Amino acid sequence: MGILALVVAGLAALLHVYIFVLESVRWTNPRTRKVFGIPDQQTAEITKSMAYNQGFYNLFLAIGAIIGIIVWVVSGIGDPVGRTLLAFSLGSMLAAALVLVSTGRKNLRPAVMQGTLPLIGLVLTFLA
Repeated sequence: MGILALVVAGLAALLHVYIFVLESVRWTNPRTRKVFGIPDQQTAEITKSMAYNQGFYNLFLAIGAIIGIIVWVVSGIGDPVGRTLLAFSLGSMLAAALVLVSTGRKNLRPAVMQGTLPLIGLVLTFLA
C-alpha cells in the first residue's frame, strides 16, 4: 500500500509541476489560453502576473510532495516525517481543488482533474 501511495503522490506532484509550467511559463501561449478559457492575448497579458504567482503555488505543493516521497523512501515506509509532509502536501493540493470548485460550476472539471490524484494519494498515505 505504501508503494502505491508513493506512486500516486508522485503523479500528483508531476501534475502540479505541469500546471506550474502552464501558468508560470506558457500562460500567453494560444494552447494554454484555450486550456484555461482565456479568450484573447490581451486578457492573457492582463492576468499574466496572477497566473505566474499561482503557478508557483502549484510548484511549491509539488516540491513538498516530492520531498515527502524522498524522506519517506529514505527513512522507511514507517517513518512519520515523510508521511506527514506528504499528507500535508497532498491535503493542500486537495484543498486547492475544493477552493476551485467553490468558484463556480464551470470549474468542476478542472477541480476534479486537479484533486483526484491528491485525494487518492492522501487516502493511500493514511492506509499505508
